[in-house]
Amino acid sequence: MRVIHLIGGGDTGGAKTHVLNLLRELNNFIDAQLICFRKGDFSADAEKMGIPIHVIESGNPLRGLQELRKIIGHSQVDIIHCHGARGNLMGNLLKSFVKAPVVTTVHSDYRLDYLGRPVARLSYGTTNLVALRRVNYYIGVCDNITQILIQRNFPAERIETIQNGIDFTTPIHCQPKEEFLKSIGLKYQPGDIVAGIVARLSPVKDIPTLLRAMKLASQKLPNLKLAIAGDGEDLDKLVQLTAQLGLESRVCFAGWQKDVNSFFNAIDIALLTSLSEGFPYVITEGARMRRATISSDVGGIPALIKNGETGLLFHPRDEKTLARHLVTLAESPELRQELGDRLYEKACEDFSIERMVERQLEIYQGILHREERKKKYKRDGVVICGAYGHGNAGDDAILKSIIQSVRSLDKYMPITVLAKNTQSIKQRYRVNSVYTFHLPMIIRAMRKSRLYINGGGTLIQNATSHRSLWYYLLTLWAAKRLGNQVDMYGCGIGPVSGKRNLRLVCWVLNRSVDVITLREPDSMEELKSYGVTMPKVQLSSDPALILRPASTGETAAFLRAQNLSPNGRYICFLLRNWRGFSEKAPVLAQCAEKAREQFGLEPVFISINAFQDKIAAEMVLGHMKNPGRLLEGTPGPELLISLLGHMSIVVSMRLHGLIFSSLTGAPLVGVSYDPKIGSYLRYLGYGECIDLGDATEEWLENAIAQAVEQIPQRQALAEKTERLSLVERKNIAAVKELLEGSGL
Repeated sequence: MRVIHLIGGGDTGGAKTHVLNLLRELNNFIDAQLICFRKGDFSADAEKMGIPIHVIESGNPLRGLQELRKIIGHSQVDIIHCHGARGNLMGNLLKSFVKAPVVTTVHSDYRLDYLGRPVARLSYGTTNLVALRRVNYYIGVCDNITQILIQRNFPAERIETIQNGIDFTTPIHCQPKEEFLKSIGLKYQPGDIVAGIVARLSPVKDIPTLLRAMKLASQKLPNLKLAIAGDGEDLDKLVQLTAQLGLESRVCFAGWQKDVNSFFNAIDIALLTSLSEGFPYVITEGARMRRATISSDVGGIPALIKNGETGLLFHPRDEKTLARHLVTLAESPELRQELGDRLYEKACEDFSIERMVERQLEIYQGILHREERKKKYKRDGVVICGAYGHGNAGDDAILKSIIQSVRSLDKYMPITVLAKNTQSIKQRYRVNSVYTFHLPMIIRAMRKSRLYINGGGTLIQNATSHRSLWYYLLTLWAAKRLGNQVDMYGCGIGPVSGKRNLRLVCWVLNRSVDVITLREPDSMEELKSYGVTMPKVQLSSDPALILRPASTGETAAFLRAQNLSPNGRYICFLLRNWRGFSEKAPVLAQCAEKAREQFGLEPVFISINAFQDKIAAEMVLGHMKNPGRLLEGTPGPELLISLLGHMSIVVSMRLHGLIFSSLTGAPLVGVSYDPKIGSYLRYLGYGECIDLGDATEEWLENAIAQAVEQIPQRQALAEKTERLSLVERKNIAAVKELLEGSGL
């Protein structure tokens, strides 16, 4: 594999470190050549590191392109990899000549790269905006940069993420602490606590907030000093501010430091105060020296620094919190040591140079694979349709499991999801998404795809709406007419009312669907009653059954944030606002009170749909003398599964509340507003159920008492769910068969 890297050559800081370290290591595996457009420290350091490099000293892009073409000649180039505004411009000019895909690594928020430099922002910034839109693939140096690109409508399916990595294995030789501090001009006395920051002195790094926090902290800490390593356009302003604050004897401007290891070795507390970041190398460089770190909560920094665990975080421009953190660490050498050690361990595990290179090679292979697919297939990919993007954790779980299953067949499969909130789908799953009712875009996607998946849930029903039934039938019909294989994936069926609707369902499913997998036997009987005989029909189970719980640590942290003990005894209610619910709210409230009094179970209310479920929970809480706890927010599927594993008993009106709970073996009580609730519990083989309209205090109290008796049997109950989890694999087996049959 041959990859050409293009970069301006005036880069400093994290971008420079990333590119040079990456290229030095990449050349052990592939042919990676560096071309920059300016001589200077960047090119000199590349030569010292033995990186194959060419320097083109021309400010004229067209002349630079001629030089590029001469350097490359007629040799094969597989990928053009760009960094920064100049690299992106030249990569776009070059790609038509070498016929290779262009990928760019986005090291920071490109809209803030020229903050405080209006002329450069207007010229280089505008050029970069145009060039970025013409690039084929994108790499964000942290999840935050990737999310920014998705929010700005760059193609989510062509964006990857890489974490900046550094070398943790090579021995480090540093100047002695006092000798180094003397060399930078800091007046150091034994017993002084030295905080330090390495940063470009520009507006985006927000050094003024640090100086003001230093003023506040020094009022309590007469031995606190600050070393600022860096240079930039704000230097004079910062020196003046330091004098105005009366900090001249405490603050040292050390200038740009090449020996950052000696700098971090000499300080006690590492700092970063930026308003915006990708993932700065100074964080890992400080981690390598085991320095306790205080940072603004921006960019990808929280991926490494967890507040209170591996460091301390504060909101940008919050000088008071920053000052408190400085005082806390300055007064506790034990805490500095503990946070520094944890930070080092986390950085070694996830942010090493080896992991960065491994990830970069994975990205290159993925790009080449996608390019080959374009040549091989005239039609490619899967379109998935369902009730997605409505803020419902159950539907999110279905979509996530379908995407995971499709990716298990082919990790590079192009996927398009029809959804109400396309941005949330793109950000969560890194797939293309089209608005549910944007018919021209839907038709365009179906004309390109091989397979259409009508995905999970009970979509073929008109209990909630005739329009939704007609919509899903229309998409099934259109997908088949536009040349797709059509699959209904782990779905429920019914109820469908009205003779015309029943005839329409029968006609569309018989003529447009190839395979239907059903999540419970009742749906199989319902489908037969409609006269649907043409598709291949199989009994499977709900797609969400393949999901796994979040980590114990994440769940415990969530519960503590809600002031709940991970070891508490709880009865959980997952409710939905539905016709007749308000009349039953007092009944549910009374049962929650009785469960606390009789069995010592604290009532906890969790939302699967943030809007509908919160309303229902608040109705019940309003009738309780001693209310339970309504958890804030809507947890994601994995966290929800793990949370329900901490519940002694679950009372649910939500199907996926029952499904998630059954994965943990929790004793169940179903309150049904829809036949699917009782259908699942019958298929599962345990759990009591009653229709919402028939629910009484007596029945619910008896059902809860029976559930309490089942608490010691959780392992046996979980095994019943495992049986359904194994059957669920029939869903993806049907997809595999259809894809193979379509020649994909």
